[in-house]
Amino acid sequence: MTTPFVDGLRSGGDVIHLEAKGDAALHMRVQSEDLWTTVRVVAASWQLVGSVKTAALRALYPDGVNGGDFVVKLHGFEILHEDASLAFVGVKDGSTLLVSRRRRRPVR
Repeated sequence: MTTPFVDGLRSGGDVIHLEAKGDAALHMRVQSEDLWTTVRVVAASWQLVGSVKTAALRALYPDGVNGGDFVVKLHGFEILHEDASLAFVGVKDGSTLLVSRRRRRPVR
C-alpha cells in the first residue's frame, strides 16, 4: 500500500483518527490560517465536517477556542453546512481543509 500524498507533507503532532474499523478512510490535512500549522486527519467519508473541524481545533488550539468563531473551507469556498458528510461536500482522499476565523482580526 502506498502512502497518501498528504501524509508526506509537513504537519505537526499525531494523526487524528475519526474512522471506524473497516471503513474506507480519507486521508486529509486540516490547516489553520492563523497559525500556519497543519494536522493530519484520517476519517470515514460519512464523518461530518463539523466533527473534523472540532477535532482539528482541539489539536491546533490546545488551550481551547470557540468552534463557532471558525469556518471550514474547501478549494477556497466556505462549507456552509458543517452537518453534512465529508463525501457530500466533496472532500476526497488527499484534500486539504482550511480552518479560518469567521471574522478577520486586526493586525497589531
